[in-house]
Amino acid sequence: MNHFIKTFRESFLYHLIYTFGKDRYSATQRDKYNSFVLAVRENLIAQWIKTQQEYYYRDVKRAYYLSLEFLLGRLLRNISINLDLPDDYRAALDELGITYEEIVEFEWDAGLGNGGLGRLAACFLDSMATLGYPGYGYGIRYEYGIFTQKIVNGYQVEFPENWLRYGNPWELARPELIYSVDFYGRVNTVTGQNGRYRMEWTDTDQVMAMAYDYPIPGYQCNTVSTLRLWSAKSTREFNLDYFNSGDYVGAIEDKTNSETISKVLYPDDHTMAGKELRLKQQYFFVSATLRDIIRRYKKFHQDFSDFSGKVAVQLNDTHPAIAIAELMRIFVDEESLGWDEAWSITESTFSYTNHTVLPEAQEIWSEALMGHLLPRHLQIIQEIDRRFLIPIEKNFPGDHDKKKSLSIITENEERQIHMARLAMIGSHSVNGVSELHTEILKKKIFNDFYQLYPERFLNITNGITPRRWLLEANPGLASLITEAIGSKWIKDLGALRGLESLVDDTEFRRRFRAVKKANKASLSRILMAEHGLNYFPDFFLDCHIKRFHEYKRQLLTLFHAITLYNRIIEGGKDDDFIPRAILFSGKAAPGYTFCKLIIKLIQCVSDTIQANPLAKNNLQILFVPNYGVTPAQQIIPSADLSEQISTAGYEASGTGNMKFILNGAVTIGTFDGSNIEILNQVGADNFFLFGMNTAEITELRRTYTPRLFYEQNSALRKILNQIAEGHFCPDDPGLFAPIVQALLHEDRYFVLADYASYTSCQERVSAAYRNEELWTRMALCNIARSGRFSSDRTVQEYAKKIWKITAVPV
Repeated sequence: MNHFIKTFRESFLYHLIYTFGKDRYSATQRDKYNSFVLAVRENLIAQWIKTQQEYYYRDVKRAYYLSLEFLLGRLLRNISINLDLPDDYRAALDELGITYEEIVEFEWDAGLGNGGLGRLAACFLDSMATLGYPGYGYGIRYEYGIFTQKIVNGYQVEFPENWLRYGNPWELARPELIYSVDFYGRVNTVTGQNGRYRMEWTDTDQVMAMAYDYPIPGYQCNTVSTLRLWSAKSTREFNLDYFNSGDYVGAIEDKTNSETISKVLYPDDHTMAGKELRLKQQYFFVSATLRDIIRRYKKFHQDFSDFSGKVAVQLNDTHPAIAIAELMRIFVDEESLGWDEAWSITESTFSYTNHTVLPEAQEIWSEALMGHLLPRHLQIIQEIDRRFLIPIEKNFPGDHDKKKSLSIITENEERQIHMARLAMIGSHSVNGVSELHTEILKKKIFNDFYQLYPERFLNITNGITPRRWLLEANPGLASLITEAIGSKWIKDLGALRGLESLVDDTEFRRRFRAVKKANKASLSRILMAEHGLNYFPDFFLDCHIKRFHEYKRQLLTLFHAITLYNRIIEGGKDDDFIPRAILFSGKAAPGYTFCKLIIKLIQCVSDTIQANPLAKNNLQILFVPNYGVTPAQQIIPSADLSEQISTAGYEASGTGNMKFILNGAVTIGTFDGSNIEILNQVGADNFFLFGMNTAEITELRRTYTPRLFYEQNSALRKILNQIAEGHFCPDDPGLFAPIVQALLHEDRYFVLADYASYTSCQERVSAAYRNEELWTRMALCNIARSGRFSSDRTVQEYAKKIWKITAVPV
C-alpha cells in the first residue's frame, strides 16, 4: 500500500469515528460520504491557504465573479479528478469494503442555480482555477435551491429542494466574516468634519451576511480558488421583551423575516412582496461582497487610488447591477471620496455581461420600491442618471425619444429604474455571449448605448469545462480519445483537432460506436432504476433537454414526434424507418402556466404512443423529471441528436449545444446563438440547419398570419386538430385548447412557420443515420472541432480583454 492510500484511509476512519462517532458497522451511507469528503478536503486545505497567501504576497489584481447562480452539480467526483486521485481513493475504500461509486453517487447536486447562467458560472470557476487566474466567485447560499420537479398525473409539481437539510461537508463556515446589510430607513443630510455635506442612511433594518466558502481546485495544478456564498442571519436570535410577555411568535419574527433573504432561489415576483424579496436578495449579496472585497484591498492599500488596478468585478447578467450604486455609496458616504473620483473608480472596476435579449429579464424596478427598500441607492441612481443625461441633452436637444431610450429612470405608468442601463453606464465593458447575440445588442437592443460607447461593447462566446463535460461525464470516450491522441486536450481542448486524422479510421469509428452503445445501455439502466422509464437503448436518441420556455420550442420537437406517430399508425412508415426515442427534460418556472401545460401535453402524447402496439415498438417519448447537472451528465454522452431549435434571435448563446458536440452528438439547430459558431467550426456537412434566420423572422413578423401555415400544411393541420379535439387527452378534450389558440392567433415564436423546414430537416437526419459510417464520421468531426468552445478559452479572453489579470502560479 502506498503512503497516500494509507494516510487517506486513516483520515477517513478518523472522521468516521471522531467526527461522527461511528464505527464501520454502525455508520450510515451519509456518515461514510461525509467522512470521505472531509478526508478529501484535507488534501485541498494546504493548497487553498497557500493560494490565498500567494495572492497577498504578490499583491495581484483579482477578478470577482458576481452571480446569483452557481450550478455546481456534484463535487466529489469532479474534485477527485482535478486532484488526479480517483484511483487512489478507490483503492483506499476497497480495503474497507466500500466502493468508490456508492460514495460518489450518494452526493446531492448543490441547488444553487436554475440553468445555463449558473452552470456557466461554475464552468468559469473551474477554468479560472485550472488556468491559475486569481479569481473568486460570489453568490448566495440558498437554503432551498431550484425546486425539485416531480410529474404527478402528467403535470409538473414543484417540491422544495432542501439540499442543506443534512449540512454540506464541502463548505467551511466563516463566522469571522460577517457583515451587516441595511434596508429601509431614511436619508439625512449631515455636515462632515471637513465642512462638506454628506448623506447619512439611518434608522435601517439590519441583516447579517455570513460567509461560507467552497474550495475550487484547478485540474492537476496547485491553485485552489474560492467560491464564497452569503447566508442571511438575524442580528439577534429573538426579542426578549416579546418572549417575556408571552408573545413567542413575535419573539422570533425578526429572525425568521431576516433569514428569508437567503432561503430560496428566485422567489416568485408576481407579487409586490416577491419583488421586494428579489431586490433584497440582489442587494444583500452585492453589499456583503463589496465589503469583503474592500476589506481584502485595505490590507495592503491606504487609499483607493489603485482600487481598479487591483479589483475587477464582473456582473454576471443584470441581477448584481445594484452593486454599482452600492460601491458609489460606500466611496462617497463612508470613505468621503468626491463624486467624480468615486465614479471614475467605479466605472473602471465593473464590467457587465448581458445574457438575454428577453425584455422581461432586464431587471426593471419601480422607483417606489427602490425608494422604500434602498432610499440612499435611489438617490445615487437618480444622480448618476442626472449627470449622464447632461451631455445627452446637449448633443440631442429636444430629442425626447433618445433621452427615453437612454435614461436609467423612465416614466410610463410609474417611474421605473432600468438596471441593465445602470450596468452599461457604470461599467467599462459590456459583452455579449455569442457573435450573433453581441450584434443584436449593438444593433437592436442597446443600439443607442452602442452609439455612445462603441469601445465598451465586445463579444466573448461562452464555453464549457471539458473536465466535467467529457473527462467526468463520459469516461469511456475520454479514455478512447486519450489513448488515441494523448491527454493534452484536457487542458487545451483545441488538441482534439488531432482526432481529424482518425475520422476515416474504420477501427476507431467502431470503437467510438461501442462507447456510445455502452453509454446508452447505462442510461437505460439509470432511467429505469431512478424513474421507471423503459428506454430502448437500440433506438436513435433524440434529446431536447433544457429549461422550458416558449422560445426554446419544445413544442416543435413534440410536433415532429406526433408527425412520426401519425405516419406509423397510418401505415406510412418505411421499411428503413429509424426507431427513435425522443427525450425531453427540463423545468418550467412555477408560474409559467403555458410551459407547464406543454409538459402535460408531452406526457399525454407519450401515453398515447405507449398505448398503441405498432407505435410503441418504433417510437418513444421520454420525459426525465428534475433536470439538473447530474441528469445532464447521464444523458448527454448517450445522445445521437442535439435539439437546439430556439427561434432565431432569442437564444443569447446556449452551452448545452457545446456539451452535446463534445460528446459526439450531431446538432439539429437554427441560425441562433452559438449554433452559428458551432456550424462554422464543425462544417455544414456535420450540422443540420433549418428554419428562418433573424432577418427573416423580423421581416415575417410584420405580416405573420400563423393560421395560413396551418391551412397550407396538411400534416401540421392534423396535429393541431388532434390536440384541439382531445385525441391525446380524451378525458379532458379541451385541456390543450390554450396551446392551439396561442399558436393559431399569435405564435410569438414561429413554431408553425418553421414546422415544414424542421420536419424536412429531420428527414435528412434519419437518412444520414441510416448510413452508420457516415453518421459516425459526422459525430467524430463534431468532437474534433469543438475546441473553441472550452470555458478555458472564454476565461482567457475575459482575463486579457476585460479584467486585465495574469495567471499566478502557486
